[in-house]
Amino acid sequence: MSEKRSDGELLRAVAADGDRRAFEELYRRYAQWLTARMRGRCADAGVVDDVVQETFLAVWRGTARYREDGDVAGWLWRIASRRLIDALRNDGARGRLRQTLARLRHRDEASAEERVLAGVEHGDLAGALVRLSPELRSVLQATVIDGLTTREAAVLLGIPPGTVKTRALRARKQLREELA
Repeated sequence: MSEKRSDGELLRAVAADGDRRAFEELYRRYAQWLTARMRGRCADAGVVDDVVQETFLAVWRGTARYREDGDVAGWLWRIASRRLIDALRNDGARGRLRQTLARLRHRDEASAEERVLAGVEHGDLAGALVRLSPELRSVLQATVIDGLTTREAAVLLGIPPGTVKTRALRARKQLREELA
């Protein structure tokens, strides 16, 4: 019986040898998780499925390079979030984006992911994050947690880049005041 290979070993096997089994194992480990995360960002299941497929195609083709200095899940999330932004910029994306943003803006209940992020391990920060308005929290999530640039966050959230900067500043100020 063989040992379970690490994510890094799987990625090296895919990159070096085009190891199909390694790729399939990586896909089994992360495809469902990535799809669930993407659905939290985009209501259009078709777009999400395309984004997840494009993400794994980038891994398979070697166009996305893993530097082995971070978490594989985070690396895949970053690829997928950039692919989502690209997909939303294409024809017909404005309507899908408006629909997604309307759903996100009017959501009263925090998602499971948001509750986990605001969990016990962060202590006082958790409460401060929960007390932020949804507009400020969504900007922080896009720029800090998801690692998007101001411009990318603006496209995702459907607001001007200047508004992203302003909301990020307001969110940081509010967090500083509450945590001081």
